[in-house]
Amino acid sequence: MRRMVLDADAAYLALKARDARFDGRLFVGVTSTGVYCRPVCRVRTPRRENCRFFATRAQAEAAAFRPCLKCRPEIAPGLSAMDSSQQLADAAARRIEHAVHVGEPFALPVLAARLGVTDRHLRRIFQAEHGVSPHAYLNTQRLLLAKQLLSDTALPVTQVALASGFASLRRFNAAFAEHYRLAPSALRKARASPRKTPARLRLAYRPPCDHAALLAFFAARELEGVEAVEGLELRRTLAWPHEGQRLTGWIACRFVPEQNELQVQAAPALAPVLGAVLQAVRHALDLDADPARIDPVLATVPGPARAGLRLPGAFDGFELAARVILGQQVTVKAARTLAGRLVRRFGAPVETPWPTLNRVFPDAATIATASADALGELGIVRQRVRALQALAGEVASGRLALHRAAPLEATLDALCALPGIGPWSAQLIAMRALAWPDAWPAADIGLMNALGTRDARLATAQAEAWRPWRAYAVMKLWHGLENPT
Repeated sequence: MRRMVLDADAAYLALKARDARFDGRLFVGVTSTGVYCRPVCRVRTPRRENCRFFATRAQAEAAAFRPCLKCRPEIAPGLSAMDSSQQLADAAARRIEHAVHVGEPFALPVLAARLGVTDRHLRRIFQAEHGVSPHAYLNTQRLLLAKQLLSDTALPVTQVALASGFASLRRFNAAFAEHYRLAPSALRKARASPRKTPARLRLAYRPPCDHAALLAFFAARELEGVEAVEGLELRRTLAWPHEGQRLTGWIACRFVPEQNELQVQAAPALAPVLGAVLQAVRHALDLDADPARIDPVLATVPGPARAGLRLPGAFDGFELAARVILGQQVTVKAARTLAGRLVRRFGAPVETPWPTLNRVFPDAATIATASADALGELGIVRQRVRALQALAGEVASGRLALHRAAPLEATLDALCALPGIGPWSAQLIAMRALAWPDAWPAADIGLMNALGTRDARLATAQAEAWRPWRAYAVMKLWHGLENPT
């Protein structure tokens, strides 16, 4: 097993210091209680001889430890990008997490085929990197998602079981009791009806976090009627497919820097897809980033130092890709104007607590079947109408998936095969919709301006030193352009 980040003595020192930099990278099992905790847990530090250290939650649960009810390991940051020797195992882990959170079926042979290896080989490397089998990892993800939904929402236990990927309530109750030694109802507190009360959830991140730069990026691109930034809070409308329907609602994400947490509220209408919503929030706000590994590389990128810079992701992959197409060869302001017209013409209305947020971004099926003339009337030039509808058709048909668990190379190839989408657009979509930390849109004028060159080859050569975090370098350079000191 190669993923343990610290030796036991160093891990214990991190535990004693409650070092938040290791949150999500280190878990401690306490033999005297049978509980495992995050390193930031506020309970009394256990004796050294009672501690066993793990690099993942799945390892701790495989060793028969159950999650702490105080520090709640299920809200800890997840996987960040790893080096090449770990990429395949981590790609499999991300696909497992995605399947659990969005409610997709999981089959190891299918996953192995998508990754281009045999299922036997995948099991072997997964065990070596993560310390558990893929199915044990899957079971941990399901149970931890269920634990969070039980703790933070008023969803009925039956609905929690189904949302977590369990085929029946009986299997869910048995698995929960076996692993956590308590009944699901034991986590329940008296709550109002889920039909009337917004879900209130917590997600942790590793400090430092430059939430000011992150929120400034979203504020500069916010769409009227869809999203708004106020102080430390990002609010937006959201739609999600579920059992043949499109659920519409809203979310509000507020940073709580003193706790290294994000507080998330979600509309009651989104209750059946809260797992998917939480994953989208983690992706969009880059809560799984590991600044201890990224910041040393960014220190060599031109511009003032920015500790904890984050890579803004996407709440919805199609929306992000559509906005990239609308932003081709125009300013950020012009792209925002075009996207706003698209929302007003084709976006479905939705009720939210804020009168200014009243529409959801149109889905792929709506754009794919829209009249090209109607799109053109919004001021979108013919070439981009063609690109937008080609993209929408692929997404609506299911042939193209745009999320961080999608296969990188195959998705890039599929994007570049579409009319009107070249390397620049594909790299931006990979950077934000696929969460690729090494994306590099070489032809971006802003990048070349920030680097003082008009030669994309020279800019790319300079960026070699910033691998595998070139996308974060892009954000630092863009931030310097948009916020000159």
